[in-house]
Amino acid sequence: MTDNRSLLRQRPYALYLASRLSLIIATQMLSVAVGWQVYAITRSPLELGFTGLALFLPAFLLAIPGGQVADRLDRKRIILVCHAGVASAAVLLALHARSHSTSVRPIYAVLVCLGSIRAFSGPAGQALMPNLVPRAQLERAVALGSTFWQVAMIAGPSLGGVLYAALGGATGVYVCCAASAAVAFVCVAAITVPPAAERPSTRDVGETGKKAPVSMSTLLAGIRYVWKDRPILGSITLDLFAVLLGGAVALLPIFARDVLVIGPWGLGILRSAPAVGAALTALVLSVRPIQGRAGITMFAGVFVFGLATIVFGASKSFALSLVALFVLGAADMVSVVVRSTLIQLRTPDEMRGRVSAVNMVFIGASNELGEFESGVTAAWLGPELAVIVGGVGTCVVVLACLALFPTLRRVDRME
Repeated sequence: MTDNRSLLRQRPYALYLASRLSLIIATQMLSVAVGWQVYAITRSPLELGFTGLALFLPAFLLAIPGGQVADRLDRKRIILVCHAGVASAAVLLALHARSHSTSVRPIYAVLVCLGSIRAFSGPAGQALMPNLVPRAQLERAVALGSTFWQVAMIAGPSLGGVLYAALGGATGVYVCCAASAAVAFVCVAAITVPPAAERPSTRDVGETGKKAPVSMSTLLAGIRYVWKDRPILGSITLDLFAVLLGGAVALLPIFARDVLVIGPWGLGILRSAPAVGAALTALVLSVRPIQGRAGITMFAGVFVFGLATIVFGASKSFALSLVALFVLGAADMVSVVVRSTLIQLRTPDEMRGRVSAVNMVFIGASNELGEFESGVTAAWLGPELAVIVGGVGTCVVVLACLALFPTLRRVDRME
């Protein structure tokens, strides 16, 4: 706790955390409002799925250019431009909502812009943070940043749902999103980045002192390494298909409006439940790390994730749905911790960035692609059956991966 206080006394890092908290709250409030608004206009699960696709495609296609820009230009300026872009996007959504238009195409256009912004803000933000703290405190700084991220993931959806109900629609929520993004902009603008000589060193630099540029060949090198390392490949494959198939969160606006009939405030609470489960599990694992049978623990976590998805799809009770989503988030966090630790420990330092890029592209982007898949299957089968089938599919994937990746199954102590 004392070490955390010393970190928070470092003004650049404290401002970075404040900006991160404000921005995530803004984007999570925006996500709740967009989901409710699109479904209220169209009453179509497929249209709801297109919101995920609109975010996924630009983020996926621009991931490598975003990394190159972060390595070549001033990262603080990149983040400022991106935060200004998020605030502007929220204003555009507010104007659209105020017009009472029944067209969702402008919403999709704004979401494409937001996906493009994320492709540049993500690499720049991750690359900037290590420059704000002493190298000896970097690990603790990353952990504290993750805690703030979970807090924002809990507060943002709940706040978005409450504001939607209290302010009588999406317009007020989007205005609040713009204000929160503006706060993030001001916090980043106030950050003083230490001189280059004071920044943590990195092994991935050339003779000129500049970082080696990110290119398609570096990404392919990461893919080749992942393909050869069976435990890493198995963990990424397992988590990838779990995210793609178990996309219950994408359909929450339908469940909140038509199945549970709880309104936008209830949607916000439902969206927060997985984050609460994940945050508490992360806290427990930080105090009592996994001591053995890590591979089997990961398989068990994903299997429980699938079972919780099935329970949520079949539930007609708000309380049971909350419990199912809480368990879903907790089980997913077990998988995330094992996978992330395996990738960090089994990858040589000189390959760690490229392998992490592969993980980010195929796991991170699959969240939005999973939303699209959920929308398509819900349009075919109905939301309840789509979620149940996705949960069953996740459990089947676990059984298949148990057979395909015995080396992952045998992983014991991750160190």
